[in-house]
Amino acid sequence: MPQPDLNPTLSAVSTIRPAAIGDVPYIHHLLEIYAAQGNLLPRTMNELYRHLRDFFVVEVNGQVGGCGALEIFTESLGEVRSLVVDDAWKGQGFGKMLVQRIIEEARVIGLKRLMALTYVAPFFHKLGFNTVAMDTLPEKVWGICVKCYKYNNCDETAVLLELK
Repeated sequence: MPQPDLNPTLSAVSTIRPAAIGDVPYIHHLLEIYAAQGNLLPRTMNELYRHLRDFFVVEVNGQVGGCGALEIFTESLGEVRSLVVDDAWKGQGFGKMLVQRIIEEARVIGLKRLMALTYVAPFFHKLGFNTVAMDTLPEKVWGICVKCYKYNNCDETAVLLELK
């Protein structure tokens, strides 16, 4: 899928909104790029359509510039997943905006904890998350991680935010 015609030197007009059906092909494209770099697990188009309501996108000058999802595990635990920002828009604060929107949604629906598995723990630390041992998140480990090809050699850091 071709890169949108974006010019980061222009003043960006951005908004965070729920993802729409028409966003899925570009979300998939962004996730494929990050998966190819080993920064996240790949997701199929069918998965994205089935989990569309989990996703938020940052729309920049009318184009999708990034995305993130809120996956719910239990009545108290959710996860920030599939957080990516298009290379053309990195460093503009859009990742932070997406996580803040996901935190807001987690609070609205009544979650008590929000976690992420990440290669960029300092990014999440700036947003109030703390590093935790993976075994403190059995909902994630036994529900998702055991199916991952990296299960025995996971190199991600678990971070957790206690929601108030």
